[in-house]
Parts: sequence; C-alpha cells; structure tokens
Amino acid sequence: MPVQVGSIVEGVVTGITNFGAFVQLPDGETGLVHISEVADTYVKDINDYLKKSDRIKVKVLTVDGNGKIGLSIRQALPQGSRFSRKEDKASFEDKLARFLKESDERLHDLRRNTEAKRGGRGTYREAY
Repeated sequence: MPVQVGSIVEGVVTGITNFGAFVQLPDGETGLVHISEVADTYVKDINDYLKKSDRIKVKVLTVDGNGKIGLSIRQALPQGSRFSRKEDKASFEDKLARFLKESDERLHDLRRNTEAKRGGRGTYREAY
C-alpha cells in the first residue's frame, strides 16, 4: 500500500547526509527527512540525533510525481516528547554564561589567526 500524505509510519534510517536522513518505509519505499524536520531546535549535525539503522516514526509530508517522499520526525511526535537537548532546558543565566564563554573563545581564535596572517608580534618586516 503506497504511503499517504499525513500518515504516520515507522521506518528505518538507511543513510545520513549533511542535509538529512534517508528512511526506508514499511512498503519498501525510501523517503527523506530534511535536517530542518529532525527536531524543533536548530540541528547543526544530524548525527547528534540519528544514526543508521535507528527505527523512527515519521510523518509523510509530500509525495511527488517522481516518487520522492518528504518526511518529518518532528511533526510525527507529540509536542511533549519531541527531540530536545539538555541545554535547551538550561536557565537563562546558564545560556548567557555559555554564550559569553564561546564568544570569548571565538574572539581569541580570530585574533590568533589574524596575527598569524600578519606575521605575528615582533616579526621583522623589510621596508620597501
């Protein structure tokens, strides 16, 4: 039986790419869960959420004439049980502290890279 738009089915992750995950559906067809449809939060690396051979529930979003099937994990799960990271439940102060720390580290890396490109401190440059 072909999949119907709006139905929720269980499938197996058969492949992971940087833009999404391929899922084999019960009828043997394969669909794609785009990275934006994996979780309610920003997903930088899909491998943080899925791995090959995971059994997952997906909602069928689209079926086009070429046989391409668009799927969603985040729309298949009830609101309370959707994927979320522990850091999303952190307090505002924790998030702010983490942001400041990461920002300082990035700034330090930028300064170090800029100095390396200019030759660093104390480097003798010949005048032309």
